[in-house]
Amino acid sequence: MHANRGPRGISRREMLQTLALGGAAAALPGAFAGPAPARRLGVALVGLGGYSRDLLAPALQLTRHCRLAGIVTGSPHKIAEWQGSYGIPDANVYGYDDFHRIADNDDIDVVYVVTPNHLHMPQTLLAANAGKHVWCEKPMAMDAAEGEAMVKACRDNRVQLTIGYRMQHEPNTRRFMAMAEERPFGRIVKLRADAGWFGWRDGADDAWRLDPARGGGAMYDMGVYCVNAARYSTGLEPTAIRAWNETARRDVFGEVDETMRFELEFPGDIVAKCVTSFGRNLNTLQVDCERGWYALSPFQAYEGNAGRASDGTVFPAQLGERPRMQAEQMDQDALAILNGSPPRAPGEEGVRDMRVLDAAFASARADNGKVAIGG
Repeated sequence: MHANRGPRGISRREMLQTLALGGAAAALPGAFAGPAPARRLGVALVGLGGYSRDLLAPALQLTRHCRLAGIVTGSPHKIAEWQGSYGIPDANVYGYDDFHRIADNDDIDVVYVVTPNHLHMPQTLLAANAGKHVWCEKPMAMDAAEGEAMVKACRDNRVQLTIGYRMQHEPNTRRFMAMAEERPFGRIVKLRADAGWFGWRDGADDAWRLDPARGGGAMYDMGVYCVNAARYSTGLEPTAIRAWNETARRDVFGEVDETMRFELEFPGDIVAKCVTSFGRNLNTLQVDCERGWYALSPFQAYEGNAGRASDGTVFPAQLGERPRMQAEQMDQDALAILNGSPPRAPGEEGVRDMRVLDAAFASARADNGKVAIGG
């Protein structure tokens, strides 16, 4: 190891440059510091698949402003294990058929929807009508019209709707969001955002990802990371898209997209070139500007999101090992409710991405023709 470099290979000069860009200020999440809060919000997880089991439930053991209070599941055989692991009382356990009874439970403040995509809208509407705040996993819905209905239902019931864009709580990502406005390397010229993973998990929890009626396919699952990154990295809304379905393994993926390539057009002649896939390991975001570039790779992992800029600035990974990102996300979203302030990723943010996905699917169906993105 070089004498002037730390354990991550970061020199003092590089660290000072990172400090100058504000990365270190974001490296100390407020949710994990300070005195114990007076009240913690009770959260019910809806859907007990892998993401809830492996990340959200463990993360809720680390949060300071919320706690795991209940579960809603369509798989009764999972209930005993969850109750044994987390001490969830019988009164806070629901099935999909009696989900509406959650309205009478004052121990639950927030419902976190973590089910297949086609269930996001109906379950959000049920939770909102029950007077519960809603956190909903991405993508928020099957299309923009469903997303708009979810926003309206939460607004009408005076509850917050927040989309589970965990990356918007990650410090380096938030730094990139600020740089979209500051433009430290001059005008943005183009960007690249690629998100995908190779292989397929053959299990009941993931079978829905092969079903178009339930929101399966790479574009819904991973492409939304690319879309959201292109938007927050430019601070702009795309005006048009061209998309290509490049599915190779039709025997596996059938009617859903294995790989989708797409190009987004933004005001100011900015073009974002993106690829999303279930057949390739992809995890890079790069923004090219007039006088340099900056990039994160990985940019949407559960941990270790880090990068560099063309001037030598480094963006070291900051949040720590999983599930710290999910804990930070839920603590910040809980604070928004407790403080009566807007969440970082409100329902409207999800609707904007759904408009892009709607246009992407339309373009892919129309022989890759350019499709305008509705506002």
